[in-house]
Amino acid sequence: MNEMQRLKAQGAEPALPTDYGIETLAVHAGARPDPVTGARSTPIYQTTSFAFDDADHAAELFNLQTFGYIYSRITNPTVAVLEERVAALENGRGAVAAATGHAAQFLVGATLLESGDEFISSNNLYGGSVTQFGVSFKKLGWNCHFVDMTEPENVERAMTDKVKFIFCEGLANPGGIVLDLEALAEVSRRHGVPLIVDNTMASPYLCRPFEHGADLVVHSTTKFIGGHGNTMGGIVVESGRFDWWQNDKFPSMTKPDPAYHGLTFAETFGDFGFTMKMRAVALRDYGPCMAAQAAWNLLQGVETLPLRMERHCANALAVARYLEAHPKVAWVSYAGLESNPFHALAQKYLPRGAGAVFTFGLKGGYDAGLKVVDKVNMFSHLANIGDTRSLIIHPASTTHRQLTDEQKTRAGAGPDVVRLSVGIESIDDIIGDLDQALDQA
Repeated sequence: MNEMQRLKAQGAEPALPTDYGIETLAVHAGARPDPVTGARSTPIYQTTSFAFDDADHAAELFNLQTFGYIYSRITNPTVAVLEERVAALENGRGAVAAATGHAAQFLVGATLLESGDEFISSNNLYGGSVTQFGVSFKKLGWNCHFVDMTEPENVERAMTDKVKFIFCEGLANPGGIVLDLEALAEVSRRHGVPLIVDNTMASPYLCRPFEHGADLVVHSTTKFIGGHGNTMGGIVVESGRFDWWQNDKFPSMTKPDPAYHGLTFAETFGDFGFTMKMRAVALRDYGPCMAAQAAWNLLQGVETLPLRMERHCANALAVARYLEAHPKVAWVSYAGLESNPFHALAQKYLPRGAGAVFTFGLKGGYDAGLKVVDKVNMFSHLANIGDTRSLIIHPASTTHRQLTDEQKTRAGAGPDVVRLSVGIESIDDIIGDLDQALDQA
């Protein structure tokens, strides 16, 4: 059974034609009117289990010989619509949703890595990812090499025979660094390992990493995909183009799997083999599934993703220009500014805008940063990004607190740094709130 048949069997529509605009895909991909009631909005299938037609049907489902629903830890019709929609937005082959963005990253590791394996990651990451990769993954025997990927040759130097993938944020949180994805993809191809891009900060509206050579994309759907700061989630999308057979690094994909009577995932499922392996083994066994209610909430958000991102980016650029000219601000790191060293890369990889999240430094240092976040009124002081509301935080004392001073600086979260996630409110109100807070600081 091919991917289109799989989607129909699960009640989700296959991806719309590729010439449909991303605005159309954000509203329609993966969904159709409910076949029983005619409901146009995707229902919340709030159920743990699904009835089988007969004993043979049950056996075929458990053997992966046919597609359908068994148990909501593995597949759920509401979650399937979200998976297909995000896959369509990324122009990918298949996707697996998870409870959080961290859970999605864990599922990638659980699918590709054995104890003693290694991977290379950018050191410009969300602080929680630095800790997950450098501390928690290490306890499982998964060893991460952190490098500065603004110079792709650093990845080349860190490569070993044990490295199984390269991981980066194309648009980094919190520093706003833009990486040269095509250069990183060339390194990954030379060494026969997948390039995995966390596309959370950009969203597929601003950047589609598969078009630049990436093999897997990860999102924290908690952020811009959902967009309203009310639902946790994560997702992994597969391009379908990586050749798992080119070397012997991926036995989980190319060797018979004892959990399924010797089935070989890359051979049996072809260009969505990784998606099936991650779902049928890692998601099944470790269990960090997305709830149906969460998927439904995220579907409501994703429908307005293009509209929101346009406003986010327009507001963020205006705020960055205001801050760049402010006498109490030492620097602004936003790739949408012509003065930014990553502006040219942003024009190439983020032509619709450089995102809504960026950092700036205060001349008063650590104490001034704390004062600004305490004096804002409309901005919400909290540890999230990608909300319709404008958000502010001082990373060194919060999200990146667990890191050493050196790690904080490398990650773009030094003592003077304030991070903004610019919302979709009136731009005059956003700037007005920052202006009065800076005056008091």
